[in-house]
Amino acid sequence: MSVTVRWAPSPTGRIHLGNARPALLNWFFARRHGGRYVLRMDDTDLARSTREFADGIEEDLAWLGVTPDLLVRQSERTDLYDTARDRLIAAGRLYPCYETEDELDRKRSRARLLGKPPIYDRAALELSAEDRARLEAEGRKPHWRFKLDGRPVQFDDLIKGPQTVNTASMSDPVLIRADGSYLYTLPSVVDDIDLGITHVIRGEDHVSNTGTQIEIFEALCGPVPTFGHHNLLTDAQGQGFSKRLGSQSVRDFREEGYEPLAIATVATLTGTSLPVEPYASLDAIAERLDFSMVSHGSARFDPAELDGLNAKLLHAMPYDEAAPRLSSMGLEGEAIWLLLRENLVKFPDIAEWSKILLGPMEPVIAPEDQDFLALAKALLPPEPWDETTWGHWTETLKTTTGRKGKALFLPLRMALTGRHDGPELKSLLVLLGRKACLDRLP
Repeated sequence: MSVTVRWAPSPTGRIHLGNARPALLNWFFARRHGGRYVLRMDDTDLARSTREFADGIEEDLAWLGVTPDLLVRQSERTDLYDTARDRLIAAGRLYPCYETEDELDRKRSRARLLGKPPIYDRAALELSAEDRARLEAEGRKPHWRFKLDGRPVQFDDLIKGPQTVNTASMSDPVLIRADGSYLYTLPSVVDDIDLGITHVIRGEDHVSNTGTQIEIFEALCGPVPTFGHHNLLTDAQGQGFSKRLGSQSVRDFREEGYEPLAIATVATLTGTSLPVEPYASLDAIAERLDFSMVSHGSARFDPAELDGLNAKLLHAMPYDEAAPRLSSMGLEGEAIWLLLRENLVKFPDIAEWSKILLGPMEPVIAPEDQDFLALAKALLPPEPWDETTWGHWTETLKTTTGRKGKALFLPLRMALTGRHDGPELKSLLVLLGRKACLDRLP
C-alpha cells in the first residue's frame, strides 16, 4: 500500500499535547507502511499566523523525533486555490452570497422559531445578475459558498468504521470570505489532491466536515483519501487542549525536563488498548500500534502517569545515552549515573541529587541521635571500601547499640545525605568515601 499522510497545524501558537496526538499518529502510520509524511502549515490566517510559531512547530516535532519528508506552506500556494476556485465557479458549485452576518443571524433565529433547522436557505442562488450588480454597487462584497449535493455521503473510517454524513442537513459551507481570503476547507482539499495524500488521520471533531470535503474532492475530480478519526486527548479535568485557553505546550514540557519519548507515548497511547509503558523508540510504537486499538471512548491525560513513565525511561537509560547531558551539567562518571538514575522523575533532578555526593549539603542530625552518630563515626571502617562495607558497619553498630531498623538506618541516611529518601546507601557509601563520611558525621 502506497501511503502519504499529512499533518496540518495552524502556526498561531505553540502546539500542545492535543496537537501532538495527530502529528504522531500520522507519523506512526507512515512509518508502519513505509510511507511519506508531509508537514503542511495552514498559515492562510495572516492576522494570527507567524513564522516564529511555524519554526516553533518544526522544532517541537524534531524534539519529539518526527522528521517530515516534505514541508509546504499554504501561504505560498494561493495560485492553486485560485485555479480550483475558478473551476468550481465555472461548474456552478461555488456561488456568491451578499448577506451580512447580522442578516444571517436573523435568518437562523427565524428558522429556529419556526422549528426548522437553521441552515442557509440558498437565497443567493435566486439573485439575478442585476441584483448582484445592485448589491455590489451598494458596497457589498460577496462571500462564496459551495453548493452541496445534499445527500448521504458514506465513507469507511480507518478507526470508526463505516460512517454516513448527510449533507442535506448542512448549510452550504462558506469557502471564501468577503475579503477574498480562503477558509480552511478549500485549500485543504486542493493540497490533499496536489500532494497525493492517501490517508487523512485527524481528530474525531472533524467527522462532520468529511461529507463536505468528499463532495469538494469529487467536484474537483480528485481522488478521495481514506479518512481516520481518532478520539481526542483531554486534560486531567476532561477539557480539550486549546491554544486559545493557554493549554500547556509541548515546549513547556520540554523545558520542565520531560523526555520526548514520554511525551510522545502519553500523547498517543492514552485512549488505546496498548499500555502506556516504556518503548525503545517511536518506531517500536509504530510497529505495535494498529488503529483498531484506538478506543471510541475518551482519552484523558494523567500527569501522574506521565511522571511515572518519564521516571521509568530514566531508570532504564544507559550511561552512554545520558553522558552528553551529564557532561553539560558538569557531572562525569558512569557510577554516579547508575547510583542516582533510580531516583529521578525528570533528568534535571539529577542536579539536586548530585549534591548528596558532591555537595554542598547540610547533614540533618536530631539531638537524640548525636551520641549514636558520634559512635558511628568512631566505628567507621578503614578504606578500601566496596559494597559490603555498609553491611559490616551497620551490623557492628547494631550489635554495639542495640538499634535496628529505622532507628538504625534513618539517622545515618539523614546525616550522610540530608534526606530521608534516596539511593541505596551501600552503593552511596563507596562513592562518598571515608573522608566525606567523616566530615558529615558529628
